[in-house]
Amino acid sequence: MIEFLRRGAETGPERPAVVTHERSVSYAELLAMAERAATGLAALGADRIALADHEAAPVVAMMAAGAATGVEVCLLPPDDAEQVLELVARFDHPVVLTDRDDLPGAALPDGVRRVGLAELLATPAQSAPGDLPAHRPHLVLTTGTTGAPRGVRHDWGRLVRTTAHVRPAADERWLLAFGLHQFAGLQVLLHVFAAGATLVAPAPRRPREGLTAMRELGVTHASATPTYWRFLLAELRADGGPVPGLRQITLGGEAIPGPLLGELATTFPDAHVSQVYAASEFGSTGSMRDRRAGLSTAVLERGEDADIALKVVDGELWIRSRTGMVGYYGEPDIDPEEWRPTGDLVAVEDGRLVFLGRSSEIINVGGVKVHPLVIEERIGAVPGVDVARVYGRRNPMTGQIVAVEVVASAGADTTAIDAAIRAACADLPSASRPRSIRFVDEVSTTGSKIVRRQAP
Repeated sequence: MIEFLRRGAETGPERPAVVTHERSVSYAELLAMAERAATGLAALGADRIALADHEAAPVVAMMAAGAATGVEVCLLPPDDAEQVLELVARFDHPVVLTDRDDLPGAALPDGVRRVGLAELLATPAQSAPGDLPAHRPHLVLTTGTTGAPRGVRHDWGRLVRTTAHVRPAADERWLLAFGLHQFAGLQVLLHVFAAGATLVAPAPRRPREGLTAMRELGVTHASATPTYWRFLLAELRADGGPVPGLRQITLGGEAIPGPLLGELATTFPDAHVSQVYAASEFGSTGSMRDRRAGLSTAVLERGEDADIALKVVDGELWIRSRTGMVGYYGEPDIDPEEWRPTGDLVAVEDGRLVFLGRSSEIINVGGVKVHPLVIEERIGAVPGVDVARVYGRRNPMTGQIVAVEVVASAGADTTAIDAAIRAACADLPSASRPRSIRFVDEVSTTGSKIVRRQAP
């Protein structure tokens, strides 16, 4: 990380590295901030810290400092104080770096030190960090959507290795739609600085603020979940404003409906539309630009020298990654040559690996296995539906039934939408037809929760 900042400061010191509506931080300024942070980390004497802050520039500086000094920096999610304290205790962090008023030192677990972030970043840099340490750990927490969050142990050497193919692109401005505590946000960060580009980081990271940043801060490239893109398209339709001139659109983090790819291509005709398949544990497998849902079966034919290889076992995707995680927190290192199940169910259709959903999300209706993604795609195509979540709800007769949460477009007639959803699913097998349709203001998705209805 810090080597990217050094290169950026040498080739374009005044070029913006991080931009928000409030400030612009150049590569030279960000490098100086990271060098002060490295001096401060060295003075702490701790080999692991938790960082509870989400302003992009200081967070990036702390990550770069951690990578330069070998101190493991774990960026915590933007949760309330109670949840943050639970994570600090669960992952045995000896130091919490934060300026949050709701996280005073007295509230921290016994033996945990609180250090002010602004105070540490004000530390005078004694000298630029020297040679990079051999072991450069970084801890990423999973979202905890299927249980308690797990700590995924990475090494910066492996993470940076994945950027070897990135070409210089100083004119690119990438929207940060993911949190930097998420692996997807970390991927965007590494790509941006490896390219010497600019990170545009609006706050909060919601579709409405993202659309505003695209229009006002010159965003050229954007990576987000399919759910985020659906909400952004809904915002675009609702406000009637100009369509941003994007050059690149990337989707990942969830299964990607085919119709959404077409809608994005139509709305942003000058943009390349790519999809990526990645996870905190194994990294990114690469991208597809052919605007077809799923992955090409060519990914199954990679040779033994490939860093990431894939295969299908009993309808589930398995992976071997040499650039992925070192292991889970509190557990032994994993063998990078080991094949592991991803939990993603797939089918091979017409030269594609088509994603059917997570094995943990399968709905069992009276012994019949129902894949929610197929139903979500149908419902998502109904006019007036901004996004839908299909899930299994307990039922005393069948074990589970298919239930749906729907976020409707502003001003839409929910009674008419309900009828249209049932009509759209009428030809599905009986077990797959929704038995409960509920209209809500927000939906929980894999890796994120996005609120649709915001104050005007």
